[in-house]
Amino acid sequence: MTNFDSQMKKRVTEIKSIIQSYLPEEKGFQRTLLEAVDYSMLVGGKKLRPLLMQQTYVMFGGSSAVIQPFMAAIEMIHTHSLIHDDLPAMDNDEYRRGKKTTHVVYGEAMAILAGDALLNLAYETASRAFDMEPENPGIGRAFQILSGKTGYDGMIGGQSVDVEYVNQPLTQEQLYFIYRLKTGALIEASMMIGAVLAGASEAEIEKVQQIARNVGLAFQIQDDILDVIGEQETLGKPVNSDEKNNKTTYVTVKGLEKAQEDVAAYSEEAIKILDELSCDNEFLRELILNLIHRSA
Repeated sequence: MTNFDSQMKKRVTEIKSIIQSYLPEEKGFQRTLLEAVDYSMLVGGKKLRPLLMQQTYVMFGGSSAVIQPFMAAIEMIHTHSLIHDDLPAMDNDEYRRGKKTTHVVYGEAMAILAGDALLNLAYETASRAFDMEPENPGIGRAFQILSGKTGYDGMIGGQSVDVEYVNQPLTQEQLYFIYRLKTGALIEASMMIGAVLAGASEAEIEKVQQIARNVGLAFQIQDDILDVIGEQETLGKPVNSDEKNNKTTYVTVKGLEKAQEDVAAYSEEAIKILDELSCDNEFLRELILNLIHRSA
């Protein structure tokens, strides 16, 4: 195991513990709902968005626990999107992270409610930061970023266009819009919130957003590539699901070779901008490269 792998394992374990501390107890008449919430949150995953947030925060000198409720919140929002994305009305997938999807285990209605509950719980969780540091002006800005990057001009907006154009050809501009919002918005939110809460300057926050935008695009294109050439056992979810759902992807528009070239180009741009910052975080640098060029 490399030093990066051991650091990654240690940090993901710590992040899972932080996230779990913000999850509700499975009790009361709504216990089944809470079980579905916990199942979805704890089923696996690399916790990449809270990790990107944490490491950006550390890079700019952040050292307070105020980042933790936002780390939990971003993972709740991401998991909410996965639950809904897997539904029969969306991608109709049976496996996620190597386990049965939430709607398969708990039924479609309970899965919808679990996703809704997580989205609400995310904002409730993030709001706890106000009690931790009531004089910190960065918390309000971070909350605005979190909510804005989630909504109609962020993740949900990108998903809406993705759903609307199933079985229809997409232009390159439309595909870029979907990827920038559906996938990229939460990655942008993660890294920008880390920078904001650590007190980064406006110029630095802008550079962080540019880094995250390139990472988001490369990440989603790589996802398209893996849907074509990956293996279900490695990915933990079905392959060729885009073809099954007749969805236009970067690979269908540009071809596999061009898609692979563009992953490299976007990742190189992200690292170039990261290296322009006056502060550095070698683990974050390696994380971005591993995230983009992953095989699972």
